[in-house]
Amino acid sequence: MLRILRMRQLRERLGLSTSTIYDRLNPMSPRYDCSFPRPIKLGASAVGWIEEDVCRWIESRIAESRNVYSVNS
Repeated sequence: MLRILRMRQLRERLGLSTSTIYDRLNPMSPRYDCSFPRPIKLGASAVGWIEEDVCRWIESRIAESRNVYSVNS
């Protein structure tokens, strides 16, 4: 069963601020990350993120970090 994370839950899960999260989604931002999970529209102004997508993104960040450290060691 899919679970939807709202902004507060996403901030807690990632340890990022709301502005940083939106920067990751904004192609005009220097913090833009094309791999960052996209929100889904839940209503007129409500958005959420699919938990599985967020978990996959976190796992990819961990793997990337480990690859960088192993190459530089």
